[in-house]
Amino acid sequence: MSVAVVALACKLLFRLRVEGREKIPDDGAILIARHRSYWDIPIIAVACGARRRISFVARRSLIRENPLIGIFVLLYAIPIDRENFRPTDYRRVLQAISAGQLVGIFPEGTTKGAAPKIGVVRFAEKTGQKLLPVKIVTHGPYPPRYPFGFPRAEIYIGRPFRLQELAEELPPGLDRREREARLTLMMMERIDTGDGR
Repeated sequence: MSVAVVALACKLLFRLRVEGREKIPDDGAILIARHRSYWDIPIIAVACGARRRISFVARRSLIRENPLIGIFVLLYAIPIDRENFRPTDYRRVLQAISAGQLVGIFPEGTTKGAAPKIGVVRFAEKTGQKLLPVKIVTHGPYPPRYPFGFPRAEIYIGRPFRLQELAEELPPGLDRREREARLTLMMMERIDTGDGR
């Protein structure tokens, strides 16, 4: 099955409505979003448009777990071993961000509602790259209930911002761990507001 077919399926099944596509930087960004379903990857990829190729940081095991979503992982992802994250995985992600690619990262790392990890903050500090918040709003069951329970989905692409904007709101004197934890929570708030929504 081609990517074009999967993209058409996403548009039809989810009746996608997208706001803010014009806010996607031409010189790359770290795209951040909450992770609720395997469908997040194709939905965001389709919402950003065919000309905006995204390299998602995704579990390598998704390729064999879900062949449909695996197509997008193969073509639009930087596969990593999440359970045994190696220096080579780190360098591949860092290189993609530094090269000005649009790199998608789900800070929670899983669809099971885990707490967000500090990795995105560290990548943003290391590269100085902008963060691009994306909010998925669904009307109906999500993850979908197969075969007919697909929700209507709205995608809000927010204003890009740099980590320094958040850091300026922090109190002085925080140690590194507390600083990174607070920045991560503030970053998730930017996702949830959908650019002020």
